[in-house]
Amino acid sequence: MKKAKVIIIGAGLCGLYTAFLLQKKGVELVLLEANTRTGGRIKTITGTTAVTMEMGATWFGNQHNHLLEVLRSLEIPYFKQHTQGISLFETMSFVPPQKFEISDSEEPSFRIEGGTETLIKRLISEIGIQNIKKNTKITVIKEENNHLIVTDSDGKSYSADKVISTIPPNLLVNSVVFEPNLPENFTQLAKKTHTWMGESIKIAVEYKTPFWKQNNYSGTLFSQASIIQEMYDHSTADNSGFALKGFLNGGTAVLSMEERKEKVIAQLTTFFGPEATDYVAYYENVWREEPLTFEPYEQLVLAHQNNGHSLFKTPLLNEKLYISGAETATQNPGYMDGAIFAAKTIASQF
Repeated sequence: MKKAKVIIIGAGLCGLYTAFLLQKKGVELVLLEANTRTGGRIKTITGTTAVTMEMGATWFGNQHNHLLEVLRSLEIPYFKQHTQGISLFETMSFVPPQKFEISDSEEPSFRIEGGTETLIKRLISEIGIQNIKKNTKITVIKEENNHLIVTDSDGKSYSADKVISTIPPNLLVNSVVFEPNLPENFTQLAKKTHTWMGESIKIAVEYKTPFWKQNNYSGTLFSQASIIQEMYDHSTADNSGFALKGFLNGGTAVLSMEERKEKVIAQLTTFFGPEATDYVAYYENVWREEPLTFEPYEQLVLAHQNNGHSLFKTPLLNEKLYISGAETATQNPGYMDGAIFAAKTIASQF
């Protein structure tokens, strides 16, 4: 059985930044990740034209001080989301979309150069890949004497003085067996805690040229009537790769990928013209189909419901189990900034 001072469950942004901070304090730790990849809800893919596209966390703003501070300290460059040109807003399918322009004075949204994954890769290089174990799905956490025994789905066990879970609370209480049981009030709260991104369907359409910009469109669109609910230009910072990226109506999860793609291209053609049909590739990520992120709720849960709840602040199992992750943050919960803040909050207790 492997022993460590601290086990961190989940190698998403919160888990990785927690490890980064604890290592600076000289804490011996191991990170256990259920997936075959790191990053959690940060998922950058690269197209055949080398354009990077975000299937997960993407944007942040000036209000996200914790994230901005981390990017600056690690010297990771970021850039302003392109919004210049004509933007579109569709209220009804039988009425042409309204045209509007986004003022330069509006609060900017930023994206990380080279993709959000740049931050993940940088944190891994700081922590050391040897301290991260992927493909390790935790199924049991048991209190034994004065430490916790963590067992994975292959039956391998790890021992630690303290365990920090950064996986979404609803997923945690539905996928891990605790011995002894966690308090009932905590379990019920976790089941009613919204998992950010859980209902999202993110898509990207890769193109050889930014034809929308050439036609004075910003690439920004909002619709209350069609499959794409919102979309933005997703060109790279150096304008060498081009894509449009957005969110689909969550109800379209029942359709096949091919059906969604057909509707997406049809909508883009209606909005931006026939050049929209000349795409390189279509990509999507239906987050509700990611069992290592999303667990269906037992009852209706609203966006951000119970995120940052005070009950998440209290360590469990005789103060050996810490509950963290973006959903537990009391500032900007669910967002990348919340993940960083949650990491700082936990690390300050060690």
